[in-house]
Amino acid sequence: MPTFSDLGLPHAVVTVLAANGIETPFPIQAATLPDSLAGRDVLGRGRTGSGKTYAFLLPMVTRLTTTSARRAPARPRALILAPTRELVAQIDAALAPLAAATNLRSVTIFGGVAPGPQIQKLRQGVDIVIACPGRLEDHVRSGHADLSGIEITVLDEADHMADLGFLPPVKRLLDKTPRTGQRMLFSATLDGGVDVIVKRYLTNPVVHSVDSAQSPVSAMDHHVLHVDKAARINVLADLAASPGRTIVFARTKHGAKNLARQLNSRGVPAVELHGNLSQNARTRNLAAFSDGSAVVLVATDIAARGIHVDDVSLVVHADPPVEHKAYLHRSGRTARAGADGTVVTLMLDEQVSDVRQLTRKAGVKPTVTRFSGTSHPVLHEIAPGERTFGDPVIVAAFAADQPQQQRGRRNPNRRNHAGGGGRNSAKSGGRTHSVASFSANMSRSRSR
Repeated sequence: MPTFSDLGLPHAVVTVLAANGIETPFPIQAATLPDSLAGRDVLGRGRTGSGKTYAFLLPMVTRLTTTSARRAPARPRALILAPTRELVAQIDAALAPLAAATNLRSVTIFGGVAPGPQIQKLRQGVDIVIACPGRLEDHVRSGHADLSGIEITVLDEADHMADLGFLPPVKRLLDKTPRTGQRMLFSATLDGGVDVIVKRYLTNPVVHSVDSAQSPVSAMDHHVLHVDKAARINVLADLAASPGRTIVFARTKHGAKNLARQLNSRGVPAVELHGNLSQNARTRNLAAFSDGSAVVLVATDIAARGIHVDDVSLVVHADPPVEHKAYLHRSGRTARAGADGTVVTLMLDEQVSDVRQLTRKAGVKPTVTRFSGTSHPVLHEIAPGERTFGDPVIVAAFAADQPQQQRGRRNPNRRNHAGGGGRNSAKSGGRTHSVASFSANMSRSRSR
């Protein structure tokens, strides 16, 4: 396996990678870097967790430092488009040390926050824009962003953008970038709308596919638990109370909120992540999960793609997804970068046929266990270790922290639960605590 220096990365970039413990390229990086550093259009396919982010950031940073163009107000030199705010933020976090070492400036652009700071940074001049399509298109329309100087364009998680209906604004934005610029597209799958983008916007692209689109990460253990409806939440709580980080997926925003509330009420510190939360709440809850203040993240499919948190040992599909690609993307939150991981699907009687078809299409052969009641030895086989529970916790959320379109639709005295707190307050035993303090206390009490 070649080193990053062997692949032609500058010393400053290699030093930053080494300082972060990154010394050996992932397969998709080793495969794509020679072509991307040479300026070729690249079509890269690899599962989430396969190292795609550095596969496009490293050549982008390297090439921007070697071209003669200089940053100018409102005229960025490189563009990265991603489907979700969380993914934009994570790409920016990965870029930050590389940009600092090479004197590059970047800005993140997405909705749900005030546009003013984004506009100010664009006016000051940036090299790299990392954006969700909708808000960036707003800035282009208003004249705050000019894409005519873009040298390198990246589409990350392109198939997810297609699934979310973002291809029309993506096409309009790409139409405003120079045809002669380099374009890289990275995705877990390359079908449907993604193929349209490839044919229209990439010129003679080099295709690199480092794994099967169908197969799951080999290190994953897949289980299906056939449970009674009345036992579902207790089984979920048992799994979530085991050692390690857990991501629980629900089908709807209401379902995610309700599951998080029920886990907290059972003494399992959980936060929620879904589209009904404000951007501040989403950022805060993801940070609480990342730093260990909360050991469970209950999410809709907003977290199925592009969200990277280290050491997620267990993924639970509390609601089985509708289609197999969603199953693979959700499951990809664990067993990342060569680590082990376990995936559990909770299945009710009426879901047997759907789950059987789902797993078949996903190319997995799960271990299926049926049991009545709330306990079974298989739970400790799936998630070994002592179950630890803290005091029940209710986390209040206030209207000030809800998205604008949600305000005024609920009784203002009604509490919203589990990690959406606008003022970061939690009540337990008649006392009020900050989310940080309650999470720290819960974490200590659970010895995790």
